Amino acid sequence: MSQNPFEKIFNYQIITRLEETDSIAITAQERGWLKMMLMHPEAANAFTPGTLERLKQLLRLEHSRAEMKGIILEKAKGQERSVYHPHLRTLRRMIMQDQGFRLSYRTKLGETRSNQSGFPYKLEYSMIKREWMLIWYSKSRRGLMYTRLDHILYIQGTSLPSFRIDCIKERLQRLMENREKQAIIEIQRRYNGELSRILYAFSCFDKTVHYEEASDTYRIQVCYLEDECEFLLSRIRFLGLRVIVVEGSTLQTRMQETAALALARYAQDEG
Repeated sequence: MSQNPFEKIFNYQIITRLEETDSIAITAQERGWLKMMLMHPEAANAFTPGTLERLKQLLRLEHSRAEMKGIILEKAKGQERSVYHPHLRTLRRMIMQDQGFRLSYRTKLGETRSNQSGFPYKLEYSMIKREWMLIWYSKSRRGLMYTRLDHILYIQGTSLPSFRIDCIKERLQRLMENREKQAIIEIQRRYNGELSRILYAFSCFDKTVHYEEASDTYRIQVCYLEDECEFLLSRIRFLGLRVIVVEGSTLQTRMQETAALALARYAQDEG
């Protein structure tokens, strides 16, 4: 159902007031989820004691369904890796405070690189490999590095002059822009009712959703890196007829190749 004009005006006023006060509206389900997460053993490692106690105080009067955890049954599974890593808090603070670092790490081949100077850019969690990755700028290589947190042997923060930090950030921005690609994926109108499911399929990517009221069409602008192309293609194939790539020559070409290969398997022999 579409909202009437009064509902739209009221919602706009609420959103504007929240933005002015830097507030965020949290649903009961989100509070219940947070309460259940704080009950997890890893919460003590993921938060400082003060932050953890503050969150618990805010949720103390919340009557959520977190107690349902005791009656949820999970199917048998393999050993689960911890989503928290000891280096996370240290690296997160370095990124927030614009610190450099010196680190020693192990490569994929098992070699050890010691006392490397760098600047942290971003922390990423791979849903496929279920592990944390650090993207950082290497001073000696003058390029981007991707290192698993499990491979970091030693790390120590260093101070950098402000002009040096600005230069590194500008170079990082250029490097990321050269590697970043964009595509626009259109949802076929008859599947608009499955919008949530479709957006969930692209939850690992930075995206923006645009809605054209005249044609009742949703378009998703997806940003991805070169090495994420195949994973994005797998998400598009999974959605099948629900979506179509309307912009993004690389993705369109790969989808055409996939379709041609699939049709060739069923082609009849001539004669």
